[in-house]
Amino acid sequence: MNFQAGTAVTLQVAREKAPYGYFLTDGSQDVLLHYTEVVGTIKQGEQLEVYLFHDTEDRLAATMRRPRLLLGEMGLLEVTDIHPRFGCFLDIGIGRNLLLPFRELPDLQELRPQVGDKLYVVLDHDKQGRMLGRMAGEREFAELVFRAPESWMNQWMDARVYKPLQDGTFVIVEGGVLGFGAFGMIHASERPRLLRVGEEVKVRVTHVREDGRVNLSMKQLKQIGRDEDSERIMDMLRQREGGGMPYSDQTPADIIAKRFGISKAAFKRALGKLMKEGLVYQKENWTYLKQEAEKGPDEA
Repeated sequence: MNFQAGTAVTLQVAREKAPYGYFLTDGSQDVLLHYTEVVGTIKQGEQLEVYLFHDTEDRLAATMRRPRLLLGEMGLLEVTDIHPRFGCFLDIGIGRNLLLPFRELPDLQELRPQVGDKLYVVLDHDKQGRMLGRMAGEREFAELVFRAPESWMNQWMDARVYKPLQDGTFVIVEGGVLGFGAFGMIHASERPRLLRVGEEVKVRVTHVREDGRVNLSMKQLKQIGRDEDSERIMDMLRQREGGGMPYSDQTPADIIAKRFGISKAAFKRALGKLMKEGLVYQKENWTYLKQEAEKGPDEA
């Protein structure tokens, strides 16, 4: 038998070696099962199914703990720590975490995961045969994803980023009872900021494509968004003395984004709605509440 890290094997308990643990054997070679990796009680001569990995001293060792992945498998693993030089460490379910090297991650810092994010990872080996994580891509997802149904149109879904780019973000949209999930893409114009790999986001399906993939947005439908943005403007006007604010449809987009957290186009739509309803008016690049708009129903 060729012992390999990341694989499950059945071995016999050969002998106990205090203060380290038990040596397990396949009849020709031995591997150490540390006391800390024993689950329950064992006895000499017993057959055990164990998982092989490299311990903190880089020695091949065994554990009775159940790992989240075997060699070659893909799974969703949580980031537990980030090393400034090596990369991310992921919880694989045993006593030692799995390293995902920086070379597997985006160069741009804003696109890299944070502690608590979960990544789709394939369990692989480095040149020395030690376990190493590798980011999963479309090849690994191909046999697991399904075609999104038409009923998803305009539905809000949970999704997780697997490939973050500056001009668009690729995600797996969770399938719920349907299964693994479906491929999706969020265009840069449909997200409020750059999204990092492993981040979980709420998305709205804007188009179900013929190939079963979906186009997504993190924005509300325009009508809903316009109502929310209009209320935000009204709240500001009500709070200001005199019912006026130094913002109008002539205000630069960067100022609008900083003050209201929305685009210039969204601001103009919301403002246009309020003006059409007779609630506000503009004068010399300021926007004012109309006096009757400030009155409550008992004062009208």
